[in-house]
Amino acid sequence: METLRLVLLLIHILGFAALFGGLVVQAREPRKSVNAAMRDGAGTAFLTGLLLVGVLESGDGDVNHTKLGVKFAIGLIILVLVMANMRKPGIPQGLYLGLTALTVVNIGVAVLWSPAHT
Repeated sequence: METLRLVLLLIHILGFAALFGGLVVQAREPRKSVNAAMRDGAGTAFLTGLLLVGVLESGDGDVNHTKLGVKFAIGLIILVLVMANMRKPGIPQGLYLGLTALTVVNIGVAVLWSPAHT
């Protein structure tokens, strides 16, 4: 079960890396849009996050449901915003900055909050 958790965690991190990379690559562009990396990264991170919760729940350790709830809420907001704006030719600067901030906050919650399991 530990191997499955680590593989899912790796894929989860790669999903957030794709999402963040898709945002950063547009930093100097005057017109921002939702690209494939953002779409695939947000979906991958969200899905593997859900699978990770299932693996953690089936284990022996305690699960920090508050942390996971916060990460779920932020991840769901990111996913909805990305999917809702996927086909638009451009997105407002505020939405771009909001997606970037939410992504960084979600990563920060994962790294800085106490571990999800003990």
